[in-house]
Amino acid sequence: MKLYIAEKPSLGRAVADALPKPHRKADGCIYAGNGDVVSWCIGHLLTQVDPEAYDPSFKQWKFEHLPIIPEKWKLKSVATTSKQLSILKKLIKQAEQLVHVGDPDREGQLLVDEVIHFSGVKGNKLKQVERCLISDLTVNAVKRSLQQLRSNQDFIPLSTSALARTRADWLYGLNLTRAYTLLAQKSGYKGVISVGRVQTPLLGIVARRDKEIEQFVSKPFYEVLAHCQVINQQQNQPNFTAKWQPSDACAPYQDSEGRVLVKGLAENVAARITNQPATVKSFINKNKKQVAPLPYNLSSLQIDAAKRFGYSAQQVLDAAQALYERHKLITYPRSDSRYLPRNHHQQAKYVTQAIANNDSAMQEAVQGANLTIKGRAWNDSKVDAHHAIIPTDTKKSTNTLDLISKNIYQLIARQYLCQFYDDYCYAECIAEIEINQGLFVSKAKSKQSDGWKILFPQKETESFLPTLKKGQVLHCERGEVLDKNTQPPAFFTDATLLAAMSNIARFVKDPELKKILKETDGLGTEATRAGIIELLFKRQFLQRIGKTIQATEVGRKLIESLPDSLTLPDMTALWEMQLNAISQKEQTYQGFVFPLQDQLGNIISKAIADGPQALVNLPASPAGFKKSFSKRKSTARKTTGFKKTTKASTNAKPKTKRAVTK
Repeated sequence: MKLYIAEKPSLGRAVADALPKPHRKADGCIYAGNGDVVSWCIGHLLTQVDPEAYDPSFKQWKFEHLPIIPEKWKLKSVATTSKQLSILKKLIKQAEQLVHVGDPDREGQLLVDEVIHFSGVKGNKLKQVERCLISDLTVNAVKRSLQQLRSNQDFIPLSTSALARTRADWLYGLNLTRAYTLLAQKSGYKGVISVGRVQTPLLGIVARRDKEIEQFVSKPFYEVLAHCQVINQQQNQPNFTAKWQPSDACAPYQDSEGRVLVKGLAENVAARITNQPATVKSFINKNKKQVAPLPYNLSSLQIDAAKRFGYSAQQVLDAAQALYERHKLITYPRSDSRYLPRNHHQQAKYVTQAIANNDSAMQEAVQGANLTIKGRAWNDSKVDAHHAIIPTDTKKSTNTLDLISKNIYQLIARQYLCQFYDDYCYAECIAEIEINQGLFVSKAKSKQSDGWKILFPQKETESFLPTLKKGQVLHCERGEVLDKNTQPPAFFTDATLLAAMSNIARFVKDPELKKILKETDGLGTEATRAGIIELLFKRQFLQRIGKTIQATEVGRKLIESLPDSLTLPDMTALWEMQLNAISQKEQTYQGFVFPLQDQLGNIISKAIADGPQALVNLPASPAGFKKSFSKRKSTARKTTGFKKTTKASTNAKPKTKRAVTK
């Protein structure tokens, strides 16, 4: 008997639908016509034991216990799903062959692995476990996945990466939350100081941006435009402008961004070029192309949905999850990939037909698609456990969907369709002009053909620049001084905060770390970012003011009270890079976790040595923490995110897709 272990019931039902009939439903499983069985987890069936399970004295929060580092990690069943775990353990024992059907990411990998190991599977039976990767819940897609099983051994590094992350998050969050809560209590604070590897640096990014805006002082600066005309120009040919490029000699009068701060200098330049000849030093006229944007991963989908519709990251994730599980209209939504396997191009005909059927507003876009185009999106080397989010070939009218889900489907469909359109083509001209020994530059851009941009109608800003030749003499009619003022950075929005999390290198302070971080290294993962943001709202550390996201007073004071090492993204950015290296077999579990344990001890020792004085500025407990400290201690794992969502064993981790612990 072959047992398929899915991550959740909906995935289990999709697998069963692809197996031979007749089917027989039983308690917690489905029997297929060929004797095989499909069962499932319900999220995590196992959870990290409470600290007091390692030592009863840990039930009380005391400095002398810290750091708490288990010698041997333990798991226990989750009370509400213990029956399903018992069913799975019995089926696992009976099965001759196991097939792992967790979600195609590191969390889904470990979620099923931990059940297999907890059930005592060893030896050849463990080595022979197969892995089924499903990103599309339609019957035909699931059947294709079932025909492409791989050895689960291939995914040990992915599972190890997840294990390292969950244990590190548990160690970091639980110990530092206890340490700083005890310090805050000494200062009279009645709440829990929740410290997390991802949530705290994210709050720090927002709080620092808010402070930067608050303290910003606008300063005037000046630009000079030269209004030029072609001598003997054709009638009605308009003038054009060129912008002054200050020379090195002007450096004493500029700020660090190269802006001229002295108005007299700008006025002098404008006067010197008025009614003067101008010589073309260079003229470049190039035809350029812009390829279509890649299909979405989760973060890029959330960013676009925030920009276009103002949706929060959680709203987008919830809608996408429903489109995937309930409606089967899109592929796996928690993907971090923006590429597709080359053989998936064969499905384009059926996918585009489904789009036209499902949404009448997309029919014209489907008709204009050229399915022979096979661009950069189809790249096997960029695809592993999962691929980009695209529509499936399921035919179902989007009129039955709620507005958010319908809009999300349209975004995903349009992004997919633009892969079958030609490049956007435009002409770009750049002229360098010398006027009275000063350098001026003029740029212009004009559209040649829409290509894929026809699917994203918006007004294109075009500028004029006549065709010029090197050495050509023009006439500068007048110089003009533009009075401008420096602007503060913008408050974060859903879109810009997600973008910041996706490219955290911009906010890293350590110059050496900044060098080695990739542009794609982020804060958190695709699956956890929405939950982390929502967690900070629930804890009343973040607030929405209009369309902006800002730190609350409690959030700002908390960041001011904690040491920089905990509130900057440097450490967690390095963690994510190392965790990715583990999944790529470039780093070991021990090489990541053991140094962390040493670092943790040093952080706690320093916090205790510094004493509670750093936390005296915290305001009274926020509304979310009104209960007394003595009552909160018993439920503190809820507050810190460590109740049944921080898991560890030889193969265990928190299901951060559903309950964020960072």
